[in-house]
Amino acid sequence: MPLQIATFSNKTGGTTLFKALGHPESVAPVAALLARLRQSGPVAVYDPVGHLPALSELYDLTDLPVAGVFVQDAEQVGSDRMGYTTRPVTDLRTTDAAVVFLAAFDAGRLAAQLRSLLPDGTAIVTLDDAQIPESLRTDRRRYLSPLNFATNFAFFRDEDGHHTRLVTANYWGGYGAKDARLWLTLFDAQGTQLATWEQALPAANGTVIIDSAEIRSRFGLPAFAGQLFVHVVGAAGHDVVKYALDTYGDDPSVLSCTHDANAWPADYYAGLPAAADGETVLLWVQNSHPCPIPAGGIGLARMGDGDAVPVPDAVPAFGSAPVDVASVLPGLRWPDQVEVHAGRHFVRPRYEIRQGNARQRIAHANVERTDLQPDPGLSRLEPLLGKGHILPAPVLPPDRYATELLPTPMAKSQAHLPIAALVYDAHGRERARHRFGVLRRTDSVALDVDALIADSGQALGGGYGHVELVYDFDAGVEGGLDADGWLHAIFRYRDRQSGHAAETSFGSHMFNSLLVYRDEPQSYAGPPPGLSTRLFLRCAQEDDWDTFCHLIYAASGDWVAKSDTHLILTDRDGREVASQPVAIPRGGSHRFRVSQTFEEAALRRAGPDSYVLIRDTTCRLFGYHGLMRGDDSFCLDHMFGF
Repeated sequence: MPLQIATFSNKTGGTTLFKALGHPESVAPVAALLARLRQSGPVAVYDPVGHLPALSELYDLTDLPVAGVFVQDAEQVGSDRMGYTTRPVTDLRTTDAAVVFLAAFDAGRLAAQLRSLLPDGTAIVTLDDAQIPESLRTDRRRYLSPLNFATNFAFFRDEDGHHTRLVTANYWGGYGAKDARLWLTLFDAQGTQLATWEQALPAANGTVIIDSAEIRSRFGLPAFAGQLFVHVVGAAGHDVVKYALDTYGDDPSVLSCTHDANAWPADYYAGLPAAADGETVLLWVQNSHPCPIPAGGIGLARMGDGDAVPVPDAVPAFGSAPVDVASVLPGLRWPDQVEVHAGRHFVRPRYEIRQGNARQRIAHANVERTDLQPDPGLSRLEPLLGKGHILPAPVLPPDRYATELLPTPMAKSQAHLPIAALVYDAHGRERARHRFGVLRRTDSVALDVDALIADSGQALGGGYGHVELVYDFDAGVEGGLDADGWLHAIFRYRDRQSGHAAETSFGSHMFNSLLVYRDEPQSYAGPPPGLSTRLFLRCAQEDDWDTFCHLIYAASGDWVAKSDTHLILTDRDGREVASQPVAIPRGGSHRFRVSQTFEEAALRRAGPDSYVLIRDTTCRLFGYHGLMRGDDSFCLDHMFGF
């Protein structure tokens, strides 16, 4: 059974209660509160706002001396909570309990309402006794405000010559946050807190860098492979903690980059590939809660199969464990895909691929939707929507890099997937097309993009381009029935010279169309359509490394002929140092290296903690960022905006 906690709704967004109960600074106060209740004699439990189920999932309440469970909503009377049949709150006047446990935060008003019902001397204990310290709260008036829990987890490792580096910007300052800071806790594999510290955020839009090697040295820590808990105190405008995460090694053959962890644990994740020959795939399970994941509490299944195979080992509270996918599901080989039955135990996980030649790379799986149903409007309105949903990804220069893609089901309701792949050169000219037909959920069909281009006989103008995965409603009679607007794929790249590989995965959106369909084209702020760009490109920290970026101007409909893009070199304090204009043709792309885009003098002024802000007010671009470590290794993943 998954944890019975609410984490995210696609209608209302992320929920806060599980974050409040599961915050590392809540664990000791909750334990103290429960110990007090255990020693107090009979406890009447009053659950007026429905917090009790989440509390009982994250903490063991089985040995509380419960004298009854009471509710305020008349329609909930007679329901089951904690194995007790609920009673109306008005029955509290007859209770002989020594204590009433009022399972709510900001409970002063609710507690005052109870006084007339309770015998003299009956104590009231509330969840307010288990709040995180006031110094860590942004909104002092409402405890469960999302801004009080602007938190996320990051895979964080420093062992055996492997390091991690989290990079972001103080985008909260751009929304008006003053004196914001980070509260951070590092957990090892057993969930033990190795270090806790605070650091001030820089000026608005300034750079934030947290490096595992520096943290290990600063606190004198042993080797670790765990997770970093990040809490932004004083956030404004945005309760989502976004970042880029680079994993690098003392040996140049270890290099990869990934996106943020997506802060809301989900029931299922997909987009986890099986190992190719000579590879090992490890799924990093990183427990997001203060309760252990029991043995068999999560599982893996071949995509499209029924029941999952349980993962036999338990994971401690806030602990981390690598799971060898082949040890749970033997016999699978790329391009087979694995579905993760996560049970809301952890945020979007990383997976690590170890090649037989000792090269390693890390990428992330994605949330598989449980609420999404096929959308017949997508096919019915195709004449109006143009291309509609587009999933764009780079085609790196084919003479150096091989490009492969694998469509991945990303909704539990999806049984069929009618899609096609379109290849464009840098100038926006279509050069090749592949129709997959209607893929079944159990199908795992990888496409060799280089072979597709070669078979077309068309060269890529500019020496590179991009591929777009789109719905193909002409694929069959039922071709439109399973289109749901949640089209995903894995994109895999291999350096023909060094053998190093990188991969990324993401989902589709509508791009650059004035016509709106539901919430597309998406907008970061305000209603759709989203027709502007603000992307974060972190710069390499080492002198012999370089940063590259691949920007794609995908268009669902007819939009401006060329972008008006500005690449703004920004120093660590968020100040502009230099700017370069770029005009990308509609349907085209632009690939650049930071060292070749800005003059050396400007790069020196910007300093080592600089980044590039990619800004465009005329269209929405989709971007991929990466690092190059000489001719030996590279990494690539999609970018984030703010």
